[in-house]
Amino acid sequence: MFRILSRDVARLTSPFVTRNGSGKLWKNWIIGKGNKIASFSTSTVNVSSTQKIVGYWLLGCSGMVFGAVILGGVTRLTESGLSMVTWRLVGEKLPRTAEEWEAEFTRYKQYPEFKIKNREITLEEFKWIWWMEYGHRMWGRAIGAIFFIPAVVFWSRGWLKTGMKKRILAFGTLIGLQGLMGWYMVKSGLEDRFHGESDVPRVSQYRLASHLGLAFVLYTLFLWSALDHLLPAQKLSESVPKAARQFRMLAHTCKGMVFLTALSGAFVAGLDAGLVYNSFPKMADRWIPEDIMAFDPQWKNFSENPTTVQFNHRILGTGTLALISGMWFLSRKTKLPPRAYTAATAVAIMGWMQVALGITTLLTYVPVSIAASHQSGSLILLSLAVWLTHEIKFMKRLPK
Repeated sequence: MFRILSRDVARLTSPFVTRNGSGKLWKNWIIGKGNKIASFSTSTVNVSSTQKIVGYWLLGCSGMVFGAVILGGVTRLTESGLSMVTWRLVGEKLPRTAEEWEAEFTRYKQYPEFKIKNREITLEEFKWIWWMEYGHRMWGRAIGAIFFIPAVVFWSRGWLKTGMKKRILAFGTLIGLQGLMGWYMVKSGLEDRFHGESDVPRVSQYRLASHLGLAFVLYTLFLWSALDHLLPAQKLSESVPKAARQFRMLAHTCKGMVFLTALSGAFVAGLDAGLVYNSFPKMADRWIPEDIMAFDPQWKNFSENPTTVQFNHRILGTGTLALISGMWFLSRKTKLPPRAYTAATAVAIMGWMQVALGITTLLTYVPVSIAASHQSGSLILLSLAVWLTHEIKFMKRLPK
Protein backbone atom coordinates (compact mmCIF):
# COMPACT_ATOMS: atom_id res chain seq x y z
CA MET A 1 0.00 0.00 0.00
CA PHE A 2 1.27 3.43 -0.92
CA ARG A 3 2.23 5.83 1.82
CA ILE A 4 3.61 9.31 1.51
CA LEU A 5 6.85 10.00 3.27
CA SER A 6 6.55 12.93 5.67
CA ARG A 7 9.72 14.57 4.42
CA ASP A 8 8.24 14.68 0.88
CA VAL A 9 4.82 16.14 1.74
CA ALA A 10 5.95 19.65 0.84
CA ARG A 11 7.18 18.48 -2.52
CA LEU A 12 3.90 16.69 -3.25
CA THR A 13 1.65 19.62 -2.38
CA SER A 14 3.87 22.26 -4.03
CA PRO A 15 5.30 20.80 -7.23
CA PHE A 16 8.37 22.58 -8.42
CA VAL A 17 8.96 23.57 -12.03
CA THR A 18 12.20 23.33 -13.93
CA ARG A 19 13.01 24.01 -17.56
CA ASN A 20 14.98 21.50 -19.59
CA GLY A 21 17.18 22.20 -22.57
CA SER A 22 14.34 21.81 -25.08
CA GLY A 23 12.33 24.61 -23.49
CA LYS A 24 9.53 22.38 -22.11
CA LEU A 25 8.16 22.73 -18.63
CA TRP A 26 8.49 19.77 -16.26
CA LYS A 27 6.39 19.25 -13.13
CA ASN A 28 7.74 16.72 -10.69
CA TRP A 29 5.99 14.97 -7.85
CA ILE A 30 7.86 12.83 -5.34
CA ILE A 31 5.84 9.92 -4.02
CA GLY A 32 7.18 7.35 -1.59
CA LYS A 33 6.40 3.66 -1.70
CA GLY A 34 7.81 1.89 1.35
CA ASN A 35 11.46 2.88 1.57
CA LYS A 36 11.59 3.63 -2.15
CA ILE A 37 10.88 6.91 -3.78
CA ALA A 38 9.27 6.96 -7.24
CA SER A 39 9.50 10.07 -9.42
CA PHE A 40 6.80 10.89 -11.99
CA SER A 41 7.20 13.63 -14.63
CA THR A 42 4.65 15.11 -17.02
CA SER A 43 5.66 17.25 -19.98
CA THR A 44 3.55 20.29 -20.84
CA VAL A 45 3.96 22.87 -23.56
CA ASN A 46 4.00 26.57 -22.83
CA VAL A 47 0.76 27.45 -24.61
CA SER A 48 1.24 31.23 -24.59
CA SER A 49 4.65 30.88 -26.25
CA THR A 50 3.33 28.67 -29.05
CA GLN A 51 0.44 31.02 -29.71
CA LYS A 52 2.86 33.93 -30.00
CA ILE A 53 4.95 31.95 -32.48
CA VAL A 54 1.83 31.31 -34.56
CA GLY A 55 0.93 34.99 -34.26
CA TYR A 56 4.32 36.18 -35.49
CA TRP A 57 4.11 33.72 -38.38
CA LEU A 58 0.69 35.12 -39.37
CA LEU A 59 2.03 38.65 -39.04
CA GLY A 60 4.96 37.71 -41.29
CA CYS A 61 2.56 36.29 -43.87
CA SER A 62 0.54 39.51 -43.82
CA GLY A 63 3.76 41.46 -44.29
CA MET A 64 4.64 39.31 -47.30
CA VAL A 65 1.24 39.99 -48.85
CA PHE A 66 1.74 43.71 -48.16
CA GLY A 67 5.05 43.55 -50.02
CA ALA A 68 3.43 41.69 -52.91
CA VAL A 69 0.81 44.42 -53.32
CA ILE A 70 3.45 47.14 -53.37
CA LEU A 71 5.69 45.21 -55.75
CA GLY A 72 2.70 44.51 -58.00
CA GLY A 73 1.84 48.20 -58.06
CA VAL A 74 5.38 49.17 -59.05
CA THR A 75 5.36 46.43 -61.70
CA ARG A 76 2.23 47.93 -63.20
CA LEU A 77 3.46 51.52 -62.95
CA THR A 78 6.67 50.60 -64.77
CA GLU A 79 4.60 48.68 -67.37
CA SER A 80 6.54 45.50 -66.72
CA GLY A 81 3.66 43.08 -66.15
CA LEU A 82 3.40 41.79 -69.73
CA SER A 83 7.10 41.11 -70.23
CA MET A 84 6.82 37.43 -69.23
CA VAL A 85 4.52 35.69 -71.70
CA THR A 86 4.62 32.20 -70.11
CA TRP A 87 3.60 30.92 -66.70
CA ARG A 88 4.65 27.84 -64.79
CA LEU A 89 3.28 26.73 -61.45
CA VAL A 90 6.55 25.51 -59.93
CA GLY A 91 8.80 28.25 -61.23
CA GLU A 92 9.95 30.21 -64.22
CA LYS A 93 13.05 29.25 -66.14
CA LEU A 94 15.65 31.93 -65.58
CA PRO A 95 17.55 32.92 -68.76
CA ARG A 96 21.28 32.63 -68.13
CA THR A 97 23.00 32.83 -71.49
CA ALA A 98 22.79 35.39 -74.29
CA GLU A 99 20.99 32.83 -76.44
CA GLU A 100 18.34 32.21 -73.75
CA TRP A 101 17.75 35.93 -73.34
CA GLU A 102 17.35 36.31 -77.10
CA ALA A 103 14.84 33.45 -77.12
CA GLU A 104 12.87 35.10 -74.30
CA PHE A 105 12.91 38.42 -76.16
CA THR A 106 11.74 36.71 -79.34
CA ARG A 107 8.74 35.25 -77.51
CA TYR A 108 7.89 38.71 -76.18
CA LYS A 109 7.95 40.13 -79.73
CA GLN A 110 5.07 37.87 -80.71
CA TYR A 111 2.60 39.64 -78.41
CA PRO A 112 0.62 42.92 -78.67
CA GLU A 113 2.66 45.02 -76.24
CA PHE A 114 5.77 44.78 -78.41
CA LYS A 115 3.93 45.02 -81.75
CA ILE A 116 1.86 48.07 -80.82
CA LYS A 117 3.80 49.90 -78.14
CA ASN A 118 7.38 48.73 -77.64
CA ARG A 119 8.73 48.13 -81.12
CA GLU A 120 11.80 50.25 -80.33
CA ILE A 121 12.66 48.49 -77.07
CA THR A 122 16.19 47.10 -76.79
CA LEU A 123 17.24 43.81 -75.27
CA GLU A 124 18.68 45.56 -72.21
CA GLU A 125 15.47 47.52 -71.67
CA PHE A 126 13.50 44.30 -72.03
CA LYS A 127 15.67 42.62 -69.39
CA TRP A 128 14.82 45.36 -66.91
CA ILE A 129 11.03 44.99 -67.22
CA TRP A 130 11.41 41.19 -67.29
CA TRP A 131 13.26 41.22 -63.97
CA MET A 132 10.50 43.37 -62.45
CA GLU A 133 7.81 40.86 -63.38
CA TYR A 134 10.02 37.93 -62.41
CA GLY A 135 10.58 39.43 -58.95
CA HIS A 136 6.83 39.90 -58.45
CA ARG A 137 6.07 36.30 -59.41
CA MET A 138 8.81 34.83 -57.26
CA TRP A 139 7.66 36.92 -54.30
CA GLY A 140 4.22 35.39 -54.73
CA ARG A 141 5.71 31.90 -54.69
CA ALA A 142 7.70 32.80 -51.58
CA ILE A 143 4.42 33.69 -49.85
CA GLY A 144 3.20 30.18 -50.61
CA ALA A 145 6.33 28.58 -49.13
CA ILE A 146 6.36 30.80 -46.02
CA PHE A 147 2.71 29.98 -45.41
CA PHE A 148 2.41 26.28 -46.24
CA ILE A 149 5.60 24.90 -44.66
CA PRO A 150 5.03 26.35 -41.15
CA ALA A 151 1.30 25.58 -41.45
CA VAL A 152 2.06 21.88 -41.85
CA VAL A 153 4.52 21.95 -38.93
CA PHE A 154 2.19 23.84 -36.59
CA TRP A 155 -0.78 21.66 -37.52
CA SER A 156 1.14 18.44 -36.92
CA ARG A 157 2.38 19.66 -33.52
CA GLY A 158 -1.11 20.63 -32.37
CA TRP A 159 -0.33 24.33 -32.09
CA LEU A 160 -3.43 25.37 -34.04
CA LYS A 161 -6.83 25.62 -32.40
CA THR A 162 -9.93 24.29 -34.17
CA GLY A 163 -11.03 27.73 -35.34
CA MET A 164 -7.53 28.53 -36.55
CA LYS A 165 -7.40 25.32 -38.57
CA LYS A 166 -10.46 26.46 -40.52
CA ARG A 167 -8.78 29.79 -41.18
CA ILE A 168 -5.61 28.05 -42.36
CA LEU A 169 -7.61 26.13 -44.95
CA ALA A 170 -9.20 29.39 -46.10
CA PHE A 171 -5.81 31.12 -46.29
CA GLY A 172 -4.35 28.32 -48.38
CA THR A 173 -7.29 28.44 -50.77
CA LEU A 174 -7.01 32.21 -51.16
CA ILE A 175 -3.27 31.99 -51.87
CA GLY A 176 -3.91 29.45 -54.61
CA LEU A 177 -6.71 31.52 -56.12
CA GLN A 178 -4.53 34.62 -55.97
CA GLY A 179 -1.79 32.97 -58.01
CA LEU A 180 -4.25 31.71 -60.62
CA MET A 181 -5.94 35.11 -60.82
CA GLY A 182 -2.55 36.75 -61.34
CA TRP A 183 -1.89 34.67 -64.45
CA TYR A 184 -5.50 35.06 -65.64
CA MET A 185 -5.00 38.82 -65.36
CA VAL A 186 -1.70 38.82 -67.27
CA LYS A 187 -3.20 36.60 -69.95
CA SER A 188 -5.80 39.28 -70.73
CA GLY A 189 -2.99 41.61 -71.82
CA LEU A 190 -1.46 39.00 -74.11
CA GLU A 191 -4.61 38.33 -76.12
CA ASP A 192 -5.00 39.53 -79.70
CA ARG A 193 -7.79 42.00 -78.96
CA PHE A 194 -6.15 45.39 -79.45
CA HIS A 195 -7.08 46.51 -82.98
CA GLY A 196 -8.28 50.11 -82.62
CA GLU A 197 -6.03 53.07 -83.42
CA SER A 198 -6.04 54.24 -79.81
CA ASP A 199 -5.88 50.77 -78.25
CA VAL A 200 -3.11 50.30 -75.69
CA PRO A 201 -2.15 46.74 -74.68
CA ARG A 202 -3.06 46.38 -71.01
CA VAL A 203 -4.57 43.85 -68.67
CA SER A 204 -8.30 43.77 -68.07
CA GLN A 205 -9.27 46.24 -65.36
CA TYR A 206 -11.86 43.74 -64.12
CA ARG A 207 -9.22 41.07 -63.60
CA LEU A 208 -6.81 43.61 -62.10
CA ALA A 209 -9.47 44.65 -59.56
CA SER A 210 -10.17 40.98 -58.75
CA HIS A 211 -6.45 40.29 -58.30
CA LEU A 212 -6.00 43.28 -56.01
CA GLY A 213 -9.23 42.58 -54.13
CA LEU A 214 -8.15 39.02 -53.34
CA ALA A 215 -4.80 40.32 -52.09
CA PHE A 216 -6.53 42.83 -49.81
CA VAL A 217 -8.88 40.17 -48.42
CA LEU A 218 -5.98 37.79 -47.78
CA TYR A 219 -3.93 40.54 -46.13
CA THR A 220 -6.85 41.61 -43.92
CA LEU A 221 -7.54 38.06 -42.73
CA PHE A 222 -3.86 37.42 -41.98
CA LEU A 223 -3.59 40.68 -40.03
CA TRP A 224 -6.79 40.08 -38.05
CA SER A 225 -5.66 36.58 -37.08
CA ALA A 226 -2.21 37.87 -36.10
CA LEU A 227 -3.82 40.47 -33.83
CA ASP A 228 -5.92 37.73 -32.21
CA HIS A 229 -2.69 36.01 -31.17
CA LEU A 230 -0.40 38.94 -30.42
CA LEU A 231 -2.65 41.82 -29.35
CA PRO A 232 -5.98 40.51 -28.04
CA ALA A 233 -8.75 43.08 -27.97
CA GLN A 234 -9.43 44.79 -24.66
CA LYS A 235 -12.83 44.57 -22.98
CA LEU A 236 -14.78 47.21 -21.14
CA SER A 237 -15.34 46.38 -17.48
CA GLU A 238 -18.90 47.62 -17.68
CA SER A 239 -21.90 47.22 -19.95
CA VAL A 240 -21.38 48.51 -23.46
CA PRO A 241 -23.45 51.67 -24.00
CA LYS A 242 -25.58 52.13 -27.10
CA ALA A 243 -23.31 54.93 -28.37
CA ALA A 244 -20.34 52.55 -28.32
CA ARG A 245 -22.26 50.00 -30.34
CA GLN A 246 -23.12 52.68 -32.89
CA PHE A 247 -19.47 53.68 -33.02
CA ARG A 248 -18.56 50.07 -33.73
CA MET A 249 -20.92 50.01 -36.71
CA LEU A 250 -19.47 53.28 -38.01
CA ALA A 251 -15.91 51.97 -37.67
CA HIS A 252 -16.80 48.88 -39.71
CA THR A 253 -18.44 51.11 -42.32
CA CYS A 254 -15.24 53.15 -42.56
CA LYS A 255 -13.24 49.97 -43.05
CA GLY A 256 -15.57 48.84 -45.81
CA MET A 257 -15.35 52.21 -47.54
CA VAL A 258 -11.54 52.14 -47.41
CA PHE A 259 -11.63 48.71 -49.08
CA LEU A 260 -14.14 49.87 -51.73
CA THR A 261 -12.15 53.03 -52.50
CA ALA A 262 -8.95 51.01 -52.88
CA LEU A 263 -10.75 48.63 -55.21
CA SER A 264 -11.95 51.55 -57.34
CA GLY A 265 -8.30 52.58 -57.52
CA ALA A 266 -7.62 49.32 -59.37
CA PHE A 267 -9.97 50.47 -62.14
CA VAL A 268 -8.15 53.83 -62.22
CA ALA A 269 -4.86 51.98 -62.58
CA GLY A 270 -6.17 49.52 -65.15
CA LEU A 271 -7.46 52.27 -67.44
CA ASP A 272 -4.66 54.78 -66.74
CA ALA A 273 -7.47 57.08 -65.63
CA GLY A 274 -5.07 59.05 -63.46
CA LEU A 275 -3.70 60.66 -66.63
CA VAL A 276 -6.96 62.40 -67.52
CA TYR A 277 -8.18 65.60 -65.87
CA ASN A 278 -5.07 66.29 -63.81
CA SER A 279 -6.61 69.06 -61.76
CA PHE A 280 -8.32 69.25 -58.39
CA PRO A 281 -10.96 69.77 -57.09
CA LYS A 282 -12.55 70.50 -60.48
CA MET A 283 -12.08 68.42 -63.62
CA ALA A 284 -11.17 70.78 -66.50
CA ASP A 285 -12.85 73.71 -64.75
CA ARG A 286 -16.04 71.69 -64.27
CA TRP A 287 -17.34 69.91 -61.20
CA ILE A 288 -18.86 67.24 -63.45
CA PRO A 289 -17.02 66.68 -66.78
CA GLU A 290 -18.98 66.61 -70.02
CA ASP A 291 -17.85 63.13 -71.08
CA ILE A 292 -18.73 61.41 -67.83
CA MET A 293 -21.50 59.38 -69.50
CA ALA A 294 -20.09 59.23 -73.04
CA PHE A 295 -20.18 55.43 -73.41
CA ASP A 296 -23.19 53.44 -74.55
CA PRO A 297 -24.68 51.44 -72.89
CA GLN A 298 -24.34 53.76 -69.94
CA TRP A 299 -23.38 51.11 -67.38
CA LYS A 300 -20.04 50.71 -69.16
CA ASN A 301 -19.04 54.21 -68.08
CA PHE A 302 -18.62 53.10 -64.48
CA SER A 303 -15.94 50.54 -65.32
CA GLU A 304 -14.63 51.40 -68.79
CA ASN A 305 -14.77 55.19 -69.16
CA PRO A 306 -11.54 56.67 -67.68
CA THR A 307 -13.30 59.95 -66.88
CA THR A 308 -16.11 58.28 -64.95
CA VAL A 309 -13.73 55.90 -63.19
CA GLN A 310 -11.58 58.80 -61.98
CA PHE A 311 -14.66 60.78 -60.94
CA ASN A 312 -15.98 57.82 -58.93
CA HIS A 313 -12.62 57.38 -57.22
CA ARG A 314 -12.62 61.05 -56.22
CA ILE A 315 -16.13 60.81 -54.78
CA LEU A 316 -15.35 57.61 -52.90
CA GLY A 317 -12.11 59.08 -51.55
CA THR A 318 -13.66 62.29 -50.25
CA GLY A 319 -16.70 60.43 -48.93
CA THR A 320 -14.51 57.95 -47.06
CA LEU A 321 -12.47 60.80 -45.58
CA ALA A 322 -15.64 62.50 -44.37
CA LEU A 323 -16.78 59.27 -42.70
CA ILE A 324 -13.39 58.76 -41.06
CA SER A 325 -13.33 62.32 -39.78
CA GLY A 326 -16.81 61.90 -38.31
CA MET A 327 -15.76 58.62 -36.75
CA TRP A 328 -12.80 60.29 -35.06
CA PHE A 329 -14.95 63.10 -33.60
CA LEU A 330 -17.44 60.53 -32.33
CA SER A 331 -14.64 58.52 -30.70
CA ARG A 332 -13.81 61.52 -28.48
CA LYS A 333 -17.31 61.35 -26.98
CA THR A 334 -17.71 57.58 -26.67
CA LYS A 335 -16.61 55.15 -23.98
CA LEU A 336 -14.12 52.82 -25.73
CA PRO A 337 -11.33 50.42 -24.76
CA PRO A 338 -8.09 52.39 -24.17
CA ARG A 339 -6.23 51.32 -27.32
CA ALA A 340 -9.26 52.07 -29.51
CA TYR A 341 -8.72 55.81 -29.05
CA THR A 342 -5.18 55.54 -30.39
CA ALA A 343 -6.37 53.41 -33.31
CA ALA A 344 -9.14 55.88 -34.20
CA THR A 345 -6.66 58.77 -34.22
CA ALA A 346 -4.23 56.79 -36.38
CA VAL A 347 -6.99 56.04 -38.90
CA ALA A 348 -7.94 59.73 -39.08
CA ILE A 349 -4.36 60.93 -39.57
CA MET A 350 -3.65 58.31 -42.24
CA GLY A 351 -6.95 59.10 -43.98
CA TRP A 352 -5.95 62.72 -44.49
CA MET A 353 -2.45 61.73 -45.57
CA GLN A 354 -3.87 59.25 -48.10
CA VAL A 355 -6.13 61.86 -49.70
CA ALA A 356 -3.20 64.29 -49.87
CA LEU A 357 -1.11 61.60 -51.59
CA GLY A 358 -3.92 60.93 -54.05
CA ILE A 359 -4.24 64.60 -54.99
CA THR A 360 -0.46 64.90 -55.36
CA THR A 361 -0.38 61.83 -57.59
CA LEU A 362 -3.05 63.36 -59.81
CA LEU A 363 -1.51 66.83 -60.05
CA THR A 364 1.96 65.48 -60.85
CA TYR A 365 0.74 63.14 -63.63
CA VAL A 366 1.23 59.86 -61.77
CA PRO A 367 4.99 59.56 -61.17
CA VAL A 368 6.02 56.06 -60.09
CA SER A 369 7.32 57.03 -56.65
CA ILE A 370 4.28 59.07 -55.57
CA ALA A 371 1.78 56.68 -57.15
CA ALA A 372 3.41 53.72 -55.38
CA SER A 373 3.26 55.67 -52.10
CA HIS A 374 -0.44 56.31 -52.69
CA GLN A 375 -1.10 52.62 -53.23
CA SER A 376 0.94 51.74 -50.14
CA GLY A 377 -1.04 54.33 -48.21
CA SER A 378 -4.31 52.60 -49.06
CA LEU A 379 -3.04 49.37 -47.53
CA ILE A 380 -1.69 51.17 -44.45
CA LEU A 381 -5.04 52.89 -43.98
CA LEU A 382 -6.85 49.57 -44.32
CA SER A 383 -4.45 48.05 -41.77
CA LEU A 384 -5.24 50.75 -39.24
CA ALA A 385 -8.97 50.37 -39.87
CA VAL A 386 -8.61 46.62 -39.25
CA TRP A 387 -6.75 47.35 -36.01
CA LEU A 388 -9.50 49.73 -34.87
CA THR A 389 -12.32 47.29 -35.57
CA HIS A 390 -10.33 44.52 -33.90
CA GLU A 391 -9.94 46.62 -30.74
CA ILE A 392 -13.72 47.07 -30.49
CA LYS A 393 -14.69 43.52 -31.51
CA PHE A 394 -16.29 42.83 -28.09
CA MET A 395 -18.44 45.95 -28.07
CA LYS A 396 -21.66 44.22 -29.09
CA ARG A 397 -23.74 44.08 -25.91
CA LEU A 398 -26.39 46.65 -25.23
CA PRO A 399 -26.81 47.91 -21.64
CA LYS A 400 -29.44 46.11 -19.61
